[in-house]
Amino acid sequence: MTKLASYYVPGLYIEDHAIDVPLDWRGLEPALLALGMNLRRGAFPDPIPGMPESIKLFYRVVCAPEHVHDELPLLVYFQGGPGGESPRPVSPTSDGWIAEAIKHFRVILPDQRGCGRSSRVSGRTMERVALAAADSGVDTARAQADLLKRLLAPSIVCDFEYLRLTEFGGAPWVTLGQSYGGFITLSYLSHYPSGVAASFTAGGIPHVPASAAEVYAHTFPRMEQKTQQYYDRYPDDVARVAAVADALSAERVLLPDGSPFTVERLQLLGSDFGMKPSFERMHWLFDHAFELEDGSLGCEPVLSDGFLMSVRERTTTASNPLYWTLQEFIYADGTVPPIQWAAQHEKEAHPEFSGDARPLMFTGEAAFPWMFEEMPELKPFAAAVNLLMEDTEFDQVYNPMRLAANEVPLYAAVYADDMYVDSGLQLDTLTRVGASHAWVTNEFEHDGLHGDRVFKHLFDEALAHGDLEQVFRK
Repeated sequence: MTKLASYYVPGLYIEDHAIDVPLDWRGLEPALLALGMNLRRGAFPDPIPGMPESIKLFYRVVCAPEHVHDELPLLVYFQGGPGGESPRPVSPTSDGWIAEAIKHFRVILPDQRGCGRSSRVSGRTMERVALAAADSGVDTARAQADLLKRLLAPSIVCDFEYLRLTEFGGAPWVTLGQSYGGFITLSYLSHYPSGVAASFTAGGIPHVPASAAEVYAHTFPRMEQKTQQYYDRYPDDVARVAAVADALSAERVLLPDGSPFTVERLQLLGSDFGMKPSFERMHWLFDHAFELEDGSLGCEPVLSDGFLMSVRERTTTASNPLYWTLQEFIYADGTVPPIQWAAQHEKEAHPEFSGDARPLMFTGEAAFPWMFEEMPELKPFAAAVNLLMEDTEFDQVYNPMRLAANEVPLYAAVYADDMYVDSGLQLDTLTRVGASHAWVTNEFEHDGLHGDRVFKHLFDEALAHGDLEQVFRK
């Protein structure tokens, strides 16, 4: 293994590692490359200006201190996102599932390509690619778009399969996917099922066949319901939110990073509504919205500096710019109709989400064109994203026939009230995935895995059904 460091945090032993993986997996197979056979099948894909042929895949290996020298089965964690890095635990309980997992497994925490420490892709990366493309006489937006296509699930699962084969002896491992990590799980089972002994997912079964338009057709009615639940819990906030929206409509307001604070950006705060305790977080945010006297509503409400800073912090993706950038492209599977800003199209069909409507409705996990025109961290991605919105050819994410014949035990926590991944669509998909088991619950929101009960429930259920026998066979 290519170990970079080893250390303890309270209750955990951690090792940092990194390996090289191809930037472009097209024409390559992880199993063959692991054997040193690096010849590509088919035409060699065009290189991406400004980018190397190989990138770094960073990962951590975590275990309980008492198990440092023990031989344990492996559990690899597929982080949510897109654009999310793996957990940085400060204790076994800081991300609730880890405390239970390290009782049974050595846990692998990879940063997905382009995220965290895995050859991070940021606005600076996009600018570098644009400059190199211009110097080479290549269309700059096309070069940037081609890079973004290499950051999606089909490439991610190739990285992980190659990691399993080269660094962990090739034994099948158990996978745990949170949110977008569930999308990666089904992609992994579509392409490399022999590498998986069992899978767990939490709030993360995608609809297959995938469709961004279908997803957002379900999202906006759910967001209206979530917003109304917030207002029902804190009825005085209807007027406070409206006063902020009216102030933003009346004059130009800037956030601390210099970006415009518009009603549309205000509506983005609803992207938190799928996590607990989001309604309380929103209520206290608006509690200090106004500057004058005791902060009550006045004739001319002046927005406080603290409120502006909080809005900036809650709506920026400077730490993970791929989150909004790739948001709609995670639904692009093979040959597809142009996505053409599916969320924006759906929003326009719902006048209740207009910035002029009162009470003001909040939007959820949805990217809009204005974000790439106004948000500093997203501006470098604008040309590439606009081009991808018209593309029709992407790598194949899922194999429906292989999923139907799946024999890998799959235990899925489906949150009945999930704001981000529709529970009905999840259950529909699971009817077409072999060896799958759904646990439907309304006890949790989308972040249920980060407590101490969801993973334990799934693990105990799989254990009771005998589906982990080969994992723990001595």
